[in-house]
Amino acid sequence: MPFPLQFNPLFPSSVFIAIIVSGYLYHHLPWVPRRTMATRISDKIYRYCTEPYSLSSSLTKDPTKSAAHYAQQLYGGERMAIMEHQPPHLRKPASQEDLERARQCGNWGSSTPSDLFLRCFHDALCSLEHDPLVGMVSPSLMGTTGTIPLTILAPLPDICKHMSNLIVRAKKEVFLATNFWVSSTASRLITDALLELSARAGSRNQKMIVKIMYDRGNVKQAIDNHQIVPVSEYTGSAVKLPSPEQIPNIDMQVQNFHRPMLGTFHSKFMIVDREIAIVQSNNIQDNDNLEMMTHLEGAVVDSLYDTAILSWEKVMEPLLPCLGTPAMESKYSTCEDLAFRALFEDRNGMKENTDGRKRDSGISEGESLPPHAAGDPHYDADIASEMKRVHQTLIPKPGETNRDAVTRHLNLATKLSQPGTAPDFPLPSSMTPYVPHTPHSPFPIALVNRHPFGAPNNTSLSVPQNAAWLSAIANATSTIFIQTPDLNAAPLIPALLSAVKRGVEVTYYVCLGYNDSGELLPGQGGTNEMVANTLYTSLENAGDGDGDGEGNEEVRKRLHVHYYVAKDQVMPIHNKFKKRSCHVKLMIVDGHLGIQGNGNQDTQSWCHSMEVNVMIDSKEICGEWQEALKRNQNTHIYGAASQTDGIWRDAGGKEADGAIGKDPGRFSWAKGVVGAVQRVRGVHHSLN
Repeated sequence: MPFPLQFNPLFPSSVFIAIIVSGYLYHHLPWVPRRTMATRISDKIYRYCTEPYSLSSSLTKDPTKSAAHYAQQLYGGERMAIMEHQPPHLRKPASQEDLERARQCGNWGSSTPSDLFLRCFHDALCSLEHDPLVGMVSPSLMGTTGTIPLTILAPLPDICKHMSNLIVRAKKEVFLATNFWVSSTASRLITDALLELSARAGSRNQKMIVKIMYDRGNVKQAIDNHQIVPVSEYTGSAVKLPSPEQIPNIDMQVQNFHRPMLGTFHSKFMIVDREIAIVQSNNIQDNDNLEMMTHLEGAVVDSLYDTAILSWEKVMEPLLPCLGTPAMESKYSTCEDLAFRALFEDRNGMKENTDGRKRDSGISEGESLPPHAAGDPHYDADIASEMKRVHQTLIPKPGETNRDAVTRHLNLATKLSQPGTAPDFPLPSSMTPYVPHTPHSPFPIALVNRHPFGAPNNTSLSVPQNAAWLSAIANATSTIFIQTPDLNAAPLIPALLSAVKRGVEVTYYVCLGYNDSGELLPGQGGTNEMVANTLYTSLENAGDGDGDGEGNEEVRKRLHVHYYVAKDQVMPIHNKFKKRSCHVKLMIVDGHLGIQGNGNQDTQSWCHSMEVNVMIDSKEICGEWQEALKRNQNTHIYGAASQTDGIWRDAGGKEADGAIGKDPGRFSWAKGVVGAVQRVRGVHHSLN
């Protein structure tokens, strides 16, 4: 064993002291200015939002310059500032004049944003005051429109299958961003698609451009956060992307992005030909998670394209060929595709089904399609054909019940043998991974992202993502629904309590035990059970505070905490068993405002990670999301926690196997440290 540091001649005490001092300074950031949070859209931000340029449009003028160059030229570059945080329920609400100013800051086309949407958008814009790019998109592209023809709510491989189909159908370029990429069955679906894309491009005598970003920590990122990955590294055993020799008709560039210490590149999105974008919850890895993805088209793709360019930051070599062809000028539209529209037709023409399944899978009796699988791909020409192939896997085989078919599908992702425990259900109520949305016109969408923040403190709160979440909660009038792996961010807890007390029904779904060890670390906020218990305890003697005499029991009944239960189960399964977990990240408020994307409701996502989220204003899409959430899981049936202490128990009063409960013990922080070490060493395979 070596001597203590102060006596080790190879590690002098002066070095040790320098490390301690550096750590202290990086934690407190005394050189970073403290600012007051803006409560109105300033003339500066209004100008940035309404002027006709963006970072991506400026890059077309001289693409030999980097995104960082144009960020500096247009917006003064990245500026770090720490905001004096004030909860939104304590702020003065935006006036009608403020809302009109917010409306003028977006490009809504013929759509009309609701009052609630504008309030959230207003507050998100206010967070740009001291750093116009804190939302990782040019302000002029933050408020836009688009369509969502498809949502996927399913195990991770089903989303990767759609990604692979989009990749092989690409005509010019693909930009794929993910937090964590690991060689796996899921990654094989993507790499198979790249091989096929190269072959198709070769048949057209064409060269495709592919950019891939991920976050795999590297010591070099202490000097340069954006590391271009050499071929020898990305073709190695950990990642296993194809080599240039394997994809001769693709020019592929890979970047590894992380902002030390805690500024994770947590973003997960993909853009194809600047016509289609997807924003999803999943990484590229094998796990047992239920995940969520939205397929977006229209002008919002230009906004996400801008985010991609800003995220890459460096000069692109080679350039993206669609840099000069905005999505808003494209005529591409899945909602106008005849095969897609046929999913919604019956003998009377366009008519929405109301049979509980919501959409016909399109599979005929006796029809058999080979499954699209890693190593044995079967690509489809359009979404309708993809949907037929995927939904066929959920039709019971001889001797199976409908429940058995779902169990088989959920076990496939990680080759499990977890038995189903739920009672059988009719086929119209079965799981439907693909959720096609009724053809619709563009509706208001805003990008509510956040930049990465590496310092080991929780001060980076004034960002569009957090502002939108808090504003939605503060301005809700009837219902709030949240599904997230973890819920423990400090600003969120009083916001939810305030909503419950003023009469709003608050329902949230979390995953039992998700990353419990990490959430026990100091400053992380605690486990899901601890937080649920804190919320109910806080309401125990609260009343609603309006003087009408309503008791604490009535107030507590407006808070509904549930722990995720898979479609084939009757109780939550703790995340440590890696059998049935949920990684969906979604908020729906008052039935028409939805925020979906990468961000969890935990301290890491609120304070550190780069996240990409879309905020939509559509009663129809939000309604179909809520129906799909009920159809593809049993959380609403079997997952309810006690409204006394927030803990899930079975009919006999027993907590779920592996549950820590509301009190993890005196040395819970030590468990957190051990868990964090295990996580870094790869013991925990399922990342946020």
